[in-house]
Amino acid sequence: MSIYKKILKKQEKIAIIGLGYVGMPLAIEFAKKVNVIGFDINASKIKLYRSGIDPTNEVGNDHIKNSTVEFTSDEKKLKEAKLHIVAVPTPINSDKTPDLSPVENASIIIGRNLTKGSYIVYESTVYPGVTEDICIPILEKESGLKCGVDFKVGYSPERINPGDKKNTLENIVKIVSAIDKESLDEISKVYELIIKAGVHKVSTIKIAEAAKVVENSQRDINIAFMNELAMVFDRMDIDTKEVIEAMNTKWNALHFYPGLVGGHCIGVDPYYFVYEAEKLGYHSQIILSGRKINDGMGEFVADAIIKKLILANKVVKQSNVVIMGITFKENAPDVRNSRVIDIINKLREYGIRQIIVDPIANPEETKREHGIKLTDIKEVKNADCLVFAVAHEVFRKMSHEQINGLFGDFDNKEKIIIDVKSIFDKNEIEKMGYSYWRL
Repeated sequence: MSIYKKILKKQEKIAIIGLGYVGMPLAIEFAKKVNVIGFDINASKIKLYRSGIDPTNEVGNDHIKNSTVEFTSDEKKLKEAKLHIVAVPTPINSDKTPDLSPVENASIIIGRNLTKGSYIVYESTVYPGVTEDICIPILEKESGLKCGVDFKVGYSPERINPGDKKNTLENIVKIVSAIDKESLDEISKVYELIIKAGVHKVSTIKIAEAAKVVENSQRDINIAFMNELAMVFDRMDIDTKEVIEAMNTKWNALHFYPGLVGGHCIGVDPYYFVYEAEKLGYHSQIILSGRKINDGMGEFVADAIIKKLILANKVVKQSNVVIMGITFKENAPDVRNSRVIDIINKLREYGIRQIIVDPIANPEETKREHGIKLTDIKEVKNADCLVFAVAHEVFRKMSHEQINGLFGDFDNKEKIIIDVKSIFDKNEIEKMGYSYWRL
């Protein structure tokens, strides 16, 4: 009997390794159909899941409470599974080179708990070649088994968009690859249990690995272009958003906007691609240029803040600047690899007092990652400048009275609003007399 049929009949289990923004939705969806083990080395995270708490906000507490996923931090439980899906993060080092330690460690753990007849599918973003050249040898070494004979391996890149409640896991086409046709067909059938949009099979694992890094590199380059335009238009005193809205009236416009590019995909994946290309003797020109522009946007926004403070006759060092939002994207609690920190660090160089407000972010994680204590918005008063750095829905819905209540008691023309993501109507804000700037 095939592995797909055994899983479907609940004679075998699926194990999800890594229960973050990618792994948790996978575990919850698969558990609606089959038996699932949810494994993570973070025991405190497992404790939260067992209590029905979703710190990622991806699936929600109710779904976790009602799920049949067997949450565990005991790696020996992996011996009970025949299909392992690896969904650990793949960050970069301080020198922008790939940090493969999470996927390597996951391979070690799986390898020493691997049984004959198992399938391992990697979802973590890597450069072409990692699965076959790095992960498979680790699996073989730790298990004493032979790939292609005793176990099979596939690669299916994650494409989840954190915080997106429309383009969810089941609605995104799944790219699937494997070491041979048999494993490709079996793995594809398993994913088709939960992916309504269907699967797209590719001929090799390297193609699937490349597709993932390229799709995010493409977005990064397009955003870099818009960011470069925004910097130029700022010097020309031209409103970038109006230019983009005018351009978007044409049918083939790409609808990209300027902004801070952080997170675990767009701000990271291009470096994986560049790393492997340089190993082969090719020095990237377009991709690295785009990365340089996007990595510099926090400093550009900080300079705009300082300029506005000076024009409003503020004493820069004595100004109260409130940063509204510190997560890497709107409506998601994750603060890791957020580029808002670049604005904060630049303003610190000038000795500017900053208050950081983010009702979506996890306070403990913010303190751990950035050494920043979040402030409740109810405690904010006497602000000179509000910097809306993240387009959280809660910020979009703020009334004029709520916004005005955060400022000090002085003339509106001395109240500064920095709107990084253009969440407010420029004409309305300026009609009220505020000093307004948007990217």
